Amino acid sequence: MLAIMQEEDFEREVKVVVVGNGNVGKTSMIRQFCKGQYCNNYKKTIGVDFLEKHQYIKGLEEEVKLMLWDTAGQEQFHAMTRAYYRGAKAAVLAFSTTDRASFEAISIWKHKVEEECGIVPMVLVQNKVDLLEHAAVSRQEAEALASDLGLRFYRICVKQNLYVSEVFEYLAEMYLQRDACSLQYTPRSIIGKPPTIQATLKQPQTPKVVNVVDNTCSAPTKVTSLKRHRTCRSRMISNCSIQ
Repeated sequence: MLAIMQEEDFEREVKVVVVGNGNVGKTSMIRQFCKGQYCNNYKKTIGVDFLEKHQYIKGLEEEVKLMLWDTAGQEQFHAMTRAYYRGAKAAVLAFSTTDRASFEAISIWKHKVEEECGIVPMVLVQNKVDLLEHAAVSRQEAEALASDLGLRFYRICVKQNLYVSEVFEYLAEMYLQRDACSLQYTPRSIIGKPPTIQATLKQPQTPKVVNVVDNTCSAPTKVTSLKRHRTCRSRMISNCSIQ
């Protein structure tokens, strides 16, 4: 007897990479989200660290397993860590309020992710907003960068656990919505509709990145017409007699 697989038997998994310069709080961000822990002692990540957490996405009423990859921010580890970008469905680009260099490197990190993953949902995250008195980046500069890159912008404090979970919930929701949109499309060769999102991602990238927040799909294609066509066709065949 064949076992019938129910929809709930399939667990949704979303791989998220967290990238940025060293000492911006990437490891602390992931540990705060997954374990509710924060450590003041900075320890440089060697290579890649990995944690996972099941998260309920309120907007979609669905639970997913987030697999969070913490990559080393030091340049000497780049050749090692870039392989771990592959297969990622979303990314966090992080910089520190008190580190100007980490802010100026964001565009480079974005490019590195896109080299391995293509265009995926991303967010720009400014950590350590509790240290505004020592800020090396103004809020206006950060918002302007987010606008130029077409990214949702979050100002968080990992130490106080402010808006940390919102970052990952947003990315998971964007991925799931995007995945659902791609399933609602059918190829151009069948019904003459616009190309799928997946086909669009294979086209050459342009310098201007579409804002993930505004990148909504068009009205879903009506598949019922295809099913009706196939049903009518099968009836016509069954009514034909073989001479």
